[in-house]
Amino acid sequence: MQVSKWGNSLAVRLPKKLVEELGIAEGDDVNVTSADPQTIVISKKDEEGEFILKLRVLQKPKPKGFVWNRDDANTR
Repeated sequence: MQVSKWGNSLAVRLPKKLVEELGIAEGDDVNVTSADPQTIVISKKDEEGEFILKLRVLQKPKPKGFVWNRDDANTR
């Protein structure tokens, strides 16, 4: 693969086989990290997993003795 200039940045064009193996498509977010000075690692961002982790941080425990009642919740 060759590094090319793209505006003020540098870009690497990914071969079709690699794109298929990673299960990525145009517009997907990916993580690119350096494993060592000679190796980069590309992985698909786990947006669903990250979203769930963020929700867990926001989740608050239910009060002691709390019981969910669908009928009460939908009473108008």
